[in-house]
Formats: sequence, C-alpha cells, structure tokens
Amino acid sequence: MATRPGPLTEWPWHWMGSFKYLVLAPAALHTAHRVVTSGWGDMDTAYTTMLPALLLRMIHNQIWISLSRHQTARRKHIIVDRGLEFEQVDRESSWDDQIILMTLFFYLAYATIPSVRLMPMWETKGAIIMALLHIGPVEFLYYWFHRALHHHFLYSRYHSHHHASIVTEPITSVIHPFAEILAYFVLFSIPMLIPIFMGYGSILGVVLYLAYIDFMNNMGHCNFEMLPKWIFQVVPPLKYLMYTPSYHSLHHTQFRTNYSLFMPFYDYIYNTMDKSTDELYERTLIGKEETPDVVHLTHITTLQSTYHLRVGIASIASKPSDNPVWYMWMIWPMAWLSMVLAWVYGSSAFVVESLKLKKFKMQTWVIPRYNFQYGLIRERESINKLIEKAILDADGRGVKVLSLGLLNQAKQLNGSGELFTNKYPELGVRLVDGSGLATAVVLKSIPSDTKRVFLCGGNSKVEHAVATALCERGVQVIMNQKKEYDMLKLRVPESSVAYLKFSSDETPQIWIGDIIDDKQQIRAPKGATFIPTSQFPLKRTRQDCTYLSNPAMKIPEAMQNVHTCENWLPRRVMSAWRVAGMVHALQGWDIHECGDDMMDIEKVWSAAIKHGFTPLSKA
Repeated sequence: MATRPGPLTEWPWHWMGSFKYLVLAPAALHTAHRVVTSGWGDMDTAYTTMLPALLLRMIHNQIWISLSRHQTARRKHIIVDRGLEFEQVDRESSWDDQIILMTLFFYLAYATIPSVRLMPMWETKGAIIMALLHIGPVEFLYYWFHRALHHHFLYSRYHSHHHASIVTEPITSVIHPFAEILAYFVLFSIPMLIPIFMGYGSILGVVLYLAYIDFMNNMGHCNFEMLPKWIFQVVPPLKYLMYTPSYHSLHHTQFRTNYSLFMPFYDYIYNTMDKSTDELYERTLIGKEETPDVVHLTHITTLQSTYHLRVGIASIASKPSDNPVWYMWMIWPMAWLSMVLAWVYGSSAFVVESLKLKKFKMQTWVIPRYNFQYGLIRERESINKLIEKAILDADGRGVKVLSLGLLNQAKQLNGSGELFTNKYPELGVRLVDGSGLATAVVLKSIPSDTKRVFLCGGNSKVEHAVATALCERGVQVIMNQKKEYDMLKLRVPESSVAYLKFSSDETPQIWIGDIIDDKQQIRAPKGATFIPTSQFPLKRTRQDCTYLSNPAMKIPEAMQNVHTCENWLPRRVMSAWRVAGMVHALQGWDIHECGDDMMDIEKVWSAAIKHGFTPLSKA
C-alpha cells in the first residue's frame, strides 16, 4: 500500500482474495454458451486467442520469476546486495491482477470494436505502426508521467507502493496501485488500438506487443545483470533503445534518475541518466563467484514441493507446504513435467537460496530427486553419486560445512554420511547430519517432570540418542517392538538399562518416534503428546492429542534474505538438522558429525542458543 493511499489505490476485487478469478466468470460463461449453442466453428480467431494469451503471459512471467530467483541465489551477477523479506513477497503476490484486468479489457474491446473480430493473424504495416507508436508517443509520455509520479503528491499516494521494493524481482514490475495500472493500460493501448482503427490491426501483432512489454518489464526488474556487453558493441545505438537490469535498479535505489520505460534515450535528452549506470553495468556483468561458509544439501520431496522451492511459485514458497492453495490441482501437469525433466536431466545439485547471518554466508542446494526415488533400491547408487558430487564441489570451493538434509543422510543410503568421510578421509568440508542438535530439541520438548515415555520404533540415530539420554536421566522408556528393544538395549549404558522396558500394554502420555502411524496413534490415551524425531512431520489423526513440530528452531532476527518456508515449517523456522550446520560453522568446529558420531547434546544446544536460535513453541 502507498504511504498515503489516494483514490482508486486498491484493486476492485481485492476483497475476493484468492477467488478473484471469479471476475472472469461472465466471460467464461459467455464462451461456454457460444460453444454450446453455435459450436467451435462459429468462433473467430480473435476470440479464441484471448484465453491462450492470458495463460501464455502467466507462464512467461513465471519463467522469469524462476530464472531470476535461481540467478540471485547464485549471486555471481547480483546488483543490489540486500535481503528480500516476506513482507515484499506478500505485497507482490498480487502480480496476476494486471493479467486479469488485461483479459477484461480484451473482452471489452472485442464486444465494443467490431473491427477486432475481423483482425487477421498478421499484418506487417500494423506491426510497423505499432513499433513507431511505442518508440515515439508511448516512451515519451511514459517518461514524463513517470517523473510526475515522483512528485511528492503522487508518489506518496500511488508510486511509493512500487518503490517499497528496493530489491526488485521480475514481478515487481507490475506491482502498482489500481489507478496507476489503469494509466499504464491507457498508455500501452495506444500502439494496439490505433492500428486497429486504421484497419491494420492483427492478432499476432497485439500478442507480440504484450510479450515485448512483459519481457522488458521482467528483464528490467531482475536483480542480476544478464545482457552481454558485445550486444551494445555490435549495435551501438542499442544503448539508447534498450535498458538493462542495472539501469533500472539504479532507479529503485536512487529514485530521481533513470526514468525511461524501456528505451533510455529520454534520460540522455533530459539529463536524468544516472552517472554510475555504465560502471554498475560493467561491474555486475563481470561479477564474482561467491563462496558460502555453509551449504545445506536437501532434495525435492513431493510433486507439489516443486512449486514450494524458492525458484518455484513465490506466493506458495512463502507459506508452509502443508497449506495447499486451491489452484494447485490445475497446475499438476507442470509438476509432472518438472519431475520427468529432473529425473532425466538432473545431473547435479542446484542452488535455490542464499542467506546471510552477520558475516556468514549460507546457501541451500537441492538434489533433483524426490522422496519416492530415495525409497528405490536401484536409485541409491545414482543418488549417492549426486550427493558425492555436491560434497566435492563444496569442498573444492572452500565451503566450511555441508549439512545433509532430509533423506540425503539416510542410514540405509550412505550411513548418515559416513560413506563419504570414509571414501575421502582428507575432505576439507565438514559433513554434519545434525543429529546432536535434533536430539537436543526433542529432549527440550519433553516436559521436565516426565517420568515415562513411549518410544515408537527405535531404529534411527536420533531415537537411539533420545532414549539413551532419557534412561540416563531416570526416565522410563517403554517399547513394544522386540527387535528394536533388543538392539537399543545393547546401546544403553548398563547403569541405566533398567529404565528401558519392553511392554505391549503400557501407554504413557508422551509418545516419541520417527514414524508414529495411524494404528499407533489410536492406541495413545486421550491428551497424549506426540513428539516426532524425524525430519518429516507426523500425520495428524487425533483431535484430542497434541502434536509437536518435527525438531526445529526459530532463526535469529539478524538472518537476512529469508522469504521462503522450509517445507512444512512456519516462517523463519528451520529444521534442527539445518540449524546444526550453521552452528557448526559459526563455532568453527573442525570435526564431522556423521555415521555413529554425534556432537555433545548440551554443547551444541548451548551454542545454538548463543547464536540466537530459539526453541520452537508447540505446533
């Protein structure tokens, strides 16, 4: 919202929330009625092009969002080195409003301008007229309108909403108050309507002009430089006819320079070109490879989690993945396509996120494999090769710590990372499975006056550590699976083994385990508390019981560039396994934590608290 909102600041369908697409219902019903009554043969080309044009614009924008977020995570050619936060993501989640409005305008033009229905697919004269109208009136009028928007009166009421984003993303380009967008639409309609009234309009001409606007808008608001210098050397006049991301980024940081739309020549004419434009362009184009201190190596989980990656759909990635949005079922083909492409072409981990805590730099790398693939025996070797490649890459780049997230540290896959430390004894990067901190978080979640707990399973490293620690504290640990009980009994110190008990009848109030399935949850008494020890959350089947989050901690306020949720966790909360890697690097510990080795529980907990990580309250 603008600092002092003026008339028509808010969009008319703002109150409808995620159901705003219902404003297109009359147009959709009209189309359906025409198809039913007259058949597809009666539909002219202009009418049938409107919906595909809408969808193509959305796909075009999403491609730019994903590309931009991947490149800014790599940080090599980043322009503005500042963090992006949830507030901006929420503000910019309405980027599709202008597409809805444009679709309504299309239908209105079709209904009121008879010549629109007769437009051919292509008309060369019309395309030339359209280009000249954009270079002339549109660029000129936009320049002066934009300067007017920076006058205090209009800026505070309208344009400040757009400039709230110092760090720009492609979708920042269309985040404006309703009245401002209306003015832009009137301006951009000049090259589209005049050729139509002259009898030279064409369907492809309109579609290509909109694609040009979207392309330039998205490209100019990327926070990384991409245009190679040779383009301007081969065609020198292009410097005045095409802007760059660094050119427009200066407008968002300096405010009173670089006002032009896509063609900077009016800034040269009226002396508003920022003097540092060329220097910033060349510096960011060269860029520099940044070495993170910590890498968290995770993987894709479910099909829908493709959207939840930072490089996926921004509004979905900014919320926990267990809160699905209504339209996700409509875009499932994209998820299937992503899975197939990842399986066939995914040959290495890719960067999806860059964070900063004080002087420490952290990145998240993703193995292009899904949960179900980790369960396939035939895939284990190829997955381990991907993990090994990522470890060696991190080691070669001088990364201090690499934490193994989710199933990348599965015992049956690579022995909690021990496979790699045995294979590469001289490895410089420290591998961390996070089991010590995860154990500490589970233990801190158990009420201090607890006398008995029920342990479901008992196979995992964290379960073993939790059970052992509880027995040493004099807390009775009850198990009902004989094989796991016998294995765990061998690990518990002889002085405490009396507190480990096998029983199929007793059901304490506190239940702990990696997997607590539906049948086990039904056996629990009313008011029981379920505490997961796994990186994956429990399925909630009881309304009369309390479910805690899987081991996780709130991150320090000083951590920057956090604007996505880690899988199913709330905002600004990270899994204990991921936090453990950060703490390992912050403390400068020069040891691995993998295989059977585990950090001292109290030591790693105290270190996490010291660095500003705090316990997560009950889920």
